[in-house]
Amino acid sequence: MNALSKYTSLAAKVVRYVRSSGLGPVIATVRRNTRERRAYQEWVRIYGTVTEKDRREMLSRIEDFQEKPLISVVVPVYNVEEPLLRKCLDSVTAQIYPNWELCIADDASTKPHIRPVLETYAAAVGRLKLVFRKKNGHISAASNSALELATGEFTVLLDHDDELSMDALFWVAQELNDHPDAMMIYSDEDLIDEMGARSGPKFKPDFSRDLFYSINLVTHLSAYRTSVLRKIGGFREGLEGSQDYDLALRVIENIREDQIRHIPRMLYHWRATPGSLALDLDAKPYAHASARRAISEHIGRTGKQAEIVETGYLHRVRYKVPASPRVCLILDDPAGPIGEEKIEAVRRMTNYPDLRVTTEGGREVRAARAARLNSAVRESDGAVLCFLCAGLSPLSTDWLSELVSFAMQPDIGVVGAKLLHPDNTIAGSGLVIGAGQIVAAAHEWFLRNAPGNMSRNRLISNYSAISVQCMVVRREVFDEAGGFDEKNFPESLFDADLCMKIRESGRRVMVTPFSELIWRRRKADVHPTESERASFTERWREVVENDPFYNPNLSKADASFSIKL
Repeated sequence: MNALSKYTSLAAKVVRYVRSSGLGPVIATVRRNTRERRAYQEWVRIYGTVTEKDRREMLSRIEDFQEKPLISVVVPVYNVEEPLLRKCLDSVTAQIYPNWELCIADDASTKPHIRPVLETYAAAVGRLKLVFRKKNGHISAASNSALELATGEFTVLLDHDDELSMDALFWVAQELNDHPDAMMIYSDEDLIDEMGARSGPKFKPDFSRDLFYSINLVTHLSAYRTSVLRKIGGFREGLEGSQDYDLALRVIENIREDQIRHIPRMLYHWRATPGSLALDLDAKPYAHASARRAISEHIGRTGKQAEIVETGYLHRVRYKVPASPRVCLILDDPAGPIGEEKIEAVRRMTNYPDLRVTTEGGREVRAARAARLNSAVRESDGAVLCFLCAGLSPLSTDWLSELVSFAMQPDIGVVGAKLLHPDNTIAGSGLVIGAGQIVAAAHEWFLRNAPGNMSRNRLISNYSAISVQCMVVRREVFDEAGGFDEKNFPESLFDADLCMKIRESGRRVMVTPFSELIWRRRKADVHPTESERASFTERWREVVENDPFYNPNLSKADASFSIKL
């Protein structure tokens, strides 16, 4: 795509956004993006630059490390420009943590500067191991050749034109001292141009399996216990462009999820150059096809049935459910009773084949909301429960089938949809714990199709909790968790509390944006009482202080994923 075509495409997107959402939300989005770009430059200045004082403190802490593991940095090289290659290698030799080795495999480069540069570094750096492949085998084969040189306990992957922050290996070693059973470690990352300017931060959540199936959450910096890489046979050839993604997918099949560690620090700078995925996600369409193949094969190896389809430049998992279980849809309206006409309207809003619709009103009208919903569950039948606020209307008739397909997966506990304000901006999806008053809706007031943090507004993703405004859960999971806590959370927060209890059982809480519902009237906000907030904070203090699906470098004034300064 040439420059004119790109500008034409961008202009067309802007026109579509304005037509669908109005000029106001579009202007607000532009202002938000501009503000965040400036905020990141300030964040880099304050938090993202290692000072001499930081270096001294790290060296002191290294002396106190119980373990000082050898870390192998693996770099496949092919025809990279000399200045970028030197910057990459210099970023390793400048590491504050001293116990590392650099393992390089040149993949039969044809540019004349490659061999002299590598040999010069090898002669100067005693910890550099070097192999020159006789035949070009592409990146998977070259990475395996470099991996064969590794003798470290842990292996860090580095592309030949990217850079590690000088404290990167220190924080990997610190993580291994804090969590000795870690098998896989990843960090936050940003982009760096040829002049060294940084942009495009990725403030990642802790490991989010369903987000990982939609986008390579791990990417850079990624580090693995070397024995696990040897066990799975290293990189697979034939998945070039997504060989790192495939590697991570095969690793997580062989380790426990609690052995995956996330370091919320900018430890890796991904080079943004013309023609690279860092700068243009459309640059290498074959990489996305390889990614979908890798995800599909991983899903198959885990014993599930699903198809992986393209959504924009990213990926969507569509689970196959052999039979449609009966769903009991419980209509909820905090504003008052629900008439029969609304019940009939809801039945017409879905093509789901086995549906029963009931309401939470008319039984104990003076009871608290959590009690009314629990009562409705007891009086209903159906293997799956769908709680739905009466003011919401779906944008497609398959909205419920989408939610149920995820809810029927044994390792998924609760599923939510993307909820929209009448102006097509986000009203809710996942809930961020500890944000706002106590919980807050992720990406509220973002445009309907805005990417959001890590593209999570457009992708299937995990959160600590979702709202009862649209919640689908298997009855057995609901009952096992004890239902909604009527005593401590009679009117509010009972939904978030339920999700937290379900997460404690080892099941995931997730949102699929491919089920969308819109408020046809102003949504009824129910604010927690002081007693409810206190009970929730006491019960879930650790998550209130550090929601694993919300990066600690982001502000909790709300759930807009703004950078915290």
